[in-house]
Amino acid sequence: MSITNTQRKASRSATGVAAMTLALSACGAGGGGAEGDAFEGEHEGEELNILLNASHEGAGDWLAEQFEEETGVTVNVTTVPYDEIASQLTLDQQSGANVYDVSAPWYVSLGDLAADGSIQPITEFVEDTPEIDVDDFIPTIWEPYAYVDDEIYGLPFDGDIHALFYNTEILERNGFDEPPATWEEYAQQVQTITENESSDGIYGAAVFGEQSPLILGASFANRLAGYGGEFLDENGNPVINSPEAVASLEALEEIWNYALPTPAETDFGAGNSAWFAGNVAFIENWTDLGVRSQDPDSGSEVVDQWGVTYLPRESEGEDPRASLVAGFSWVVAGNTDNADLAQQFIAWAASTEVNSALLTALPPTGIDPNRLSSLEDQTYASDFPELQEVNESTLHGALAWPTGPNATEAAQILTDELAAYLSGQRDSAQETLDTVQSEWERLLVD
Repeated sequence: MSITNTQRKASRSATGVAAMTLALSACGAGGGGAEGDAFEGEHEGEELNILLNASHEGAGDWLAEQFEEETGVTVNVTTVPYDEIASQLTLDQQSGANVYDVSAPWYVSLGDLAADGSIQPITEFVEDTPEIDVDDFIPTIWEPYAYVDDEIYGLPFDGDIHALFYNTEILERNGFDEPPATWEEYAQQVQTITENESSDGIYGAAVFGEQSPLILGASFANRLAGYGGEFLDENGNPVINSPEAVASLEALEEIWNYALPTPAETDFGAGNSAWFAGNVAFIENWTDLGVRSQDPDSGSEVVDQWGVTYLPRESEGEDPRASLVAGFSWVVAGNTDNADLAQQFIAWAASTEVNSALLTALPPTGIDPNRLSSLEDQTYASDFPELQEVNESTLHGALAWPTGPNATEAAQILTDELAAYLSGQRDSAQETLDTVQSEWERLLVD
């Protein structure tokens, strides 16, 4: 018997409410989440102000509704563009406005936010709250999303790796039986499809190329992961001009002119719109795209016409490798007067029950797995087995960005140089990345 989208939505809604009741009850009883009196009415009638990026608006609404229903705490959610969340939090804290109690910035910005006092360490809270269950966080996600040096500043919220989504109908009519396993095959398929169908407004790929670390930087990082490269070596020194990094930039250049016009202006919204309209064969995107692709109420015209696979590798047969392109961490604002409530909230929001429910909630919330237990969630496995499978690539050897002080500036420098090269303003990929290497050594080496 098939399950309709309406039945699935109703089932997920009921499951989500039940999961929240269980999670919050467990928290109040000293198990399954954060401990303390937050869930026993001590904070009833209080307010909590949260700053999120715009792509997490659905998750913010979901969290606010559930938390208020169970605790009596009003959660006020403010959203800003994804590349402005750290600067907005810093401005709020440094100006003395101190509006926000909790935020979920890009994990790369944790070091800078900690250095300027915009967020506060939560090491003691985490160590004193065994119900948080640190060992359950996906190991490759936990350390970069949580730590600045030896202090814990964040709890993982959105795992956020990229996978390769493909339109099965476009591939089929262009003679491709399988999605590409290597970056070379990917370039060949993208070029073929664009040459065959661009006159009809169909292109081989939507390539994220807007000049933002979370967009163009992500496209580069995907290839760096696939070619086996690293941002830093085992001693923490930059290796951004390595042969693997040069090959990654050249691979990005190879498809630039065959992508949805104009890649330099293709951001999250433009790329997704082209995908949902069925106008591109491929898009490298966060795995929650699959949940929205299968939801006609989200405007998707590709229901039952898409597939997803691992990011391509350099050579066929190599193990897949995840790229932690845009993960987000729950943090407590540095100057909040509601530190206790803020800590209770982020422990709840990072719990297994919450993360599992957010993965498949409708309307889609844009959240990806951050825990081993939520990755293995039965509803997620039943509804989206392909998404679960590609997310398992986070379990070993994922590529993470630098996260210490000056990491945000370093990421922007890389992005600016990538954009300059792809627009023809640099002579070679090697020269471009040599410039980045020099700047990174200045910023990131003690």
